[in-house]
Amino acid sequence: MRRCLACDAKFEVAFADCPACGMVPVMVDGFKAYAPALAHGGGGFSPEFFAELARMEGGSFWFRARTELLLWALDKYCAGFSSLLEVGCGTGYVLSGVAKRFSKATLQGSEIFTAGLGFAKQRLPTVDFVQMDARSIPYADEFDVIGAFDVIEHIEEDREVLEQIHRALRPSGALLITVPQHAWLWSATDVYACHVRRYAAADLHTKIVQAGFEIVRSTSFVSALLPAMVTSRWLQGRKPAGNFDAGKEFNIAPWMNALLYRMSIAEIGLIKLGVNLPLGGSRLVVARKK
Repeated sequence: MRRCLACDAKFEVAFADCPACGMVPVMVDGFKAYAPALAHGGGGFSPEFFAELARMEGGSFWFRARTELLLWALDKYCAGFSSLLEVGCGTGYVLSGVAKRFSKATLQGSEIFTAGLGFAKQRLPTVDFVQMDARSIPYADEFDVIGAFDVIEHIEEDREVLEQIHRALRPSGALLITVPQHAWLWSATDVYACHVRRYAAADLHTKIVQAGFEIVRSTSFVSALLPAMVTSRWLQGRKPAGNFDAGKEFNIAPWMNALLYRMSIAEIGLIKLGVNLPLGGSRLVVARKK
């Protein structure tokens, strides 16, 4: 069902305007916009980053390995799902992987910035993309699965986002979420990425449960690289303020990128065997709507 953000009425998705109050989403840059005032900027991320993301995601060990982990989790914990919404889909990189692996599912992507949606639409021209604010999702009881992959750490009101996702899921629907974790890893990289926080597992679990979910699986990932991350953060802290070079985080020699990818895939193999890794740069949580 679609949910009217003006009067809270619920109606069939096929209707563009609300039968109760007549509200209809405006079009911004060719996309239905449910938060048009934020479509070109408004905090949480920098729209100019999308071009760089689109350029480097496909070759980056981190994005490739995370996508492999997410596709496995969808297959393992959401078998047979028919609809999926990705909140904060960025350039559509993850969603394109989902489309290839789960070709029968109906997919939708959302992003607060239309700059990201432009790249996503190029990747997936047949998928429906909408501009929206994750704190106010215009759906209720609509999707089998909702994913938010490295999104809520950008948003102060993360509890509201989780509650909105819960509302938009069908009964027993699944939430897949990834976040950066461990506050002691906070660095200039997080500031550059417009993060509000890095999560402790217990804090994230509490917020997810309080939003109305039960946790099915929770594990760290990027665990094998944790010593390198700690060293990198320590070195950042020793440099004068203003000397941070974000490009070094991603401009890795091809041989090193290939090695890190193999290490990440080996780590994912442990997760597939049922090992929940306690420490790691990121955390994956699979939860189900009660």
